[in-house]
Amino acid sequence: MNLFDVYPLFDIEIVRGKGCHTYDANGTEYLDLYGGHAVISVGHTHPYFTECLTEQARKMIFYSNSVVNRLQSELAEKLGKLSGYEDYSLFLINSGAEANENALKLASFHTGKKKVIAFKKSFHGRTSAAVNVTDNPKIIAPINRTFEVCYLPLNDIDAVRRELEKGDVCAVIIEGIQGIGGIQVPDADFMQGLRELSTRYGAVLILDEIQSGYGRSGKFFAHQHYGICPDLITVAKGMGNGFPIGGVLIAPTFTPSYGLLGTTFGGNHLGCSAAIAVLDIISDEKLVENAASTGDYLMSKLRQIPQIKEVRGKGLMIGLEFGQPVKELRSRLLFEQKVFTGVSGTHVVRLLPPLCLTKEQADEFIVRLNRVLN
Repeated sequence: MNLFDVYPLFDIEIVRGKGCHTYDANGTEYLDLYGGHAVISVGHTHPYFTECLTEQARKMIFYSNSVVNRLQSELAEKLGKLSGYEDYSLFLINSGAEANENALKLASFHTGKKKVIAFKKSFHGRTSAAVNVTDNPKIIAPINRTFEVCYLPLNDIDAVRRELEKGDVCAVIIEGIQGIGGIQVPDADFMQGLRELSTRYGAVLILDEIQSGYGRSGKFFAHQHYGICPDLITVAKGMGNGFPIGGVLIAPTFTPSYGLLGTTFGGNHLGCSAAIAVLDIISDEKLVENAASTGDYLMSKLRQIPQIKEVRGKGLMIGLEFGQPVKELRSRLLFEQKVFTGVSGTHVVRLLPPLCLTKEQADEFIVRLNRVLN
């Protein structure tokens, strides 16, 4: 049997990692400025993280959600305190797409409606409902088009108002910062307007913080830069530092009932242990604060490079827009300078390093980037 060939692969086998570095099968060291799509939050193989997983694996990896799992309650308590959402509830699943699926389902149950407002260049996942609110027709199969979606321009609050006035919208879903869309940061006035209009017209405001959450923006959630509280917040990626886990933070206005939502693997013992370890490390090592300070430092250095057309982002979620395609640049960074980065579209390099990135490592990236630009 062969693998189903859906990923274009670099001819590199990564076998080991430590902090902000990875190592291939030949022992070559790479500076990781991408964190595997923003997944590595506290660093590769953090000793406390690996110790917690190892100890939990010795005791119990999985049992179903038909029994008490005190790790789930511990995770919810710590997440509530660290994020500032102690009065919300937590539903645990396995991935970001699954988090958005359940958020959209909750919104539809809550309002009795099914139309959704999403935004141009959005990305919310590849499962059925999540992909239907993703602005990429190439990955939306006919079977996914089961409810109406209106894609509006980011930062156009008048367009949002006109749609909500129709009275048929169950949810507005938006990323705290658009990731795959090119690190597009919404205007504060726009986000505050979304909150006000969603409340006025009875729509559920869903903040997709799957890539922009867990400290990456320099606050625990990116939407906290805008001073708003959404109805539902979806999380994954950095939540487990590589272990598959996701969640939905749910406002007190939603009423749970048995069977309303469900999952087989979500909230399993090993996943909860991983997520608890991540929160402990983020808190103890002040990684949210580090993301803010190191991100500001790195962006200030990047803005001094004349070849970069625009530097966008917050914290350690950074987009570098160039005036020409960046495919060759990214390849040279990887193969010549041994730096992992990402891309968005054809002209944007995306930086999503572990939140433990140091200013010295940021300086080293600047050196290596300049080598391929000059």
